Amino acid sequence: MLDTSVLSLLLCLSSLALLLHPSLAVGSSHDEEEVKRSQFPYGFFFGTSTSSYQVEGAYLEDDKGLSNWDVFSHIPGKIKDNGTGDIADDHYHLFLEDIELMHSLGVNAYRFSISWTRILPKGKSGDVNPRGIMFYNKIIDSLLLRGIQPFVTMFHHDIPQELEDIYGSWLSSHMQEEFAYFAVICFKSFGDRVKYWTTMNEPNLLTEMACIRSWYPPSRCSLPFGNCSVGNSEVEPLVALHNMILAHGKAVRVYRDNFQARQGGLIGIVAFTEMFEPFRDNELDRQAVNRTLAYTMGWLLDPLVYGDYPAIMRQYLGSALPKFLPEEIDYVKGSLDFIGINHYTTLYAKDCIHSPCILGADRAIRGYAYTNGERDGVPIGERCANPRFFVVPEGLEKTVNYIKDRYQNMPMFVTENGYSPPQQNEQALLHDEKRVHFHKSYLASLSKAIRDGADVRGYFIWSLVDNFEWIDGYSMRYGIHYVDRVTLERRPKLSAIWYRNFLTNNGSRHNNEEDLASKSLENTTLITSVAGAAKYEI
Repeated sequence: MLDTSVLSLLLCLSSLALLLHPSLAVGSSHDEEEVKRSQFPYGFFFGTSTSSYQVEGAYLEDDKGLSNWDVFSHIPGKIKDNGTGDIADDHYHLFLEDIELMHSLGVNAYRFSISWTRILPKGKSGDVNPRGIMFYNKIIDSLLLRGIQPFVTMFHHDIPQELEDIYGSWLSSHMQEEFAYFAVICFKSFGDRVKYWTTMNEPNLLTEMACIRSWYPPSRCSLPFGNCSVGNSEVEPLVALHNMILAHGKAVRVYRDNFQARQGGLIGIVAFTEMFEPFRDNELDRQAVNRTLAYTMGWLLDPLVYGDYPAIMRQYLGSALPKFLPEEIDYVKGSLDFIGINHYTTLYAKDCIHSPCILGADRAIRGYAYTNGERDGVPIGERCANPRFFVVPEGLEKTVNYIKDRYQNMPMFVTENGYSPPQQNEQALLHDEKRVHFHKSYLASLSKAIRDGADVRGYFIWSLVDNFEWIDGYSMRYGIHYVDRVTLERRPKLSAIWYRNFLTNNGSRHNNEEDLASKSLENTTLITSVAGAAKYEI
């Protein structure tokens, strides 16, 4: 495995080589906006993100129970190339090495999630697993020792399989109490050191993937969205998200009533966000944009801020959309100290009320809108590995401003922003110049929103390392560190070098000389051989 002292030396030598020999840099872009750390507020958090199932592995070690993803990923045909999280990045055993990677970058925050089944293998009906508590204590203590603030997500898609078997996952209201109990264990065990909690990651996306597309467990759907043996895609997504919202509210109420004053932390939720542009420059498609934004961000965030779903959803969904009881509104409304924003793409939105659309887009559950990334055969931005993701940097600024305006400029953190390239050969993966440009352009967009008054307090790159990307397995690589799938050796990509430079040298090398992101891969041999470590490609 990679010696982090060697990594630090390589990072320094690569920067020095480019400084002394400008000819090593190619394709410098002085016309693209330079972004510097100094453009962000004092105390701003810069970090990286992972999640438990995607990196930990060790899926049956130290009394951990089976999660829904442990089971789902073993069903033939569910995951590309039959990948699983059985080993993943083996972060369970290599977490100290990964923390040293973060420390070498100069980040001051790390967002990760807690595996529910490591803490409560059987849910609230079983015992707390002390080995699971010990594992996360080690992570938290090691981070703090290095000046890295832990941002902890309690639910990032993986739940005990036992709860899925008994309740059908989030389709049951019983999951609300299960989650609240799990949250209490987390607050008691880690809250004296964790100051930033998020209850859930992207519940608005999870319902789409689990109950409409059937790509995530419990893999339910109905026509015309999919041909599953069970499910109702017109209703079940609404029920599942309603239960997650209530579960979030109960966890926040417990935290505020029993822990927050003493522990001094903040608690929020992470929303999956996309920005939308009208497919045509007309009023119908502009209305489709407004509906789609309400059906994505508003569906999750409106109840947590205002106590009810967006009016446009009530108008089109009618009685299918659950209602909040008065006592539920009491603990759901205002249950956010901050909003987490996961943002990857911008798409077009087309009206399906007055215009013909493909089957499925013309349904109330879709807000009578069709979304895609192309118009007249031209993509909205550069394509990514994910066919729904396109590089549109100004979309982040627009997303932040939308949330600022709709939710009274509540504090925000960009909890995920990342890029996976269409090219997958090793050389392109290591020399990931496009990822460098992606993060530079998105940070510049974010900086503009902050200058215009948005209360954004942090930015987290997805991801620290290449990891298990759900149904795409290991075919998509978002990491700023390459992970060899055989040896699990971590290698810094060009983006890791850039991020370190951005964080430690204010985003430029001495008077903004040639852009570090343009370093040619051919010269990495020279740099690594000087370090006496040629096997570690950069």
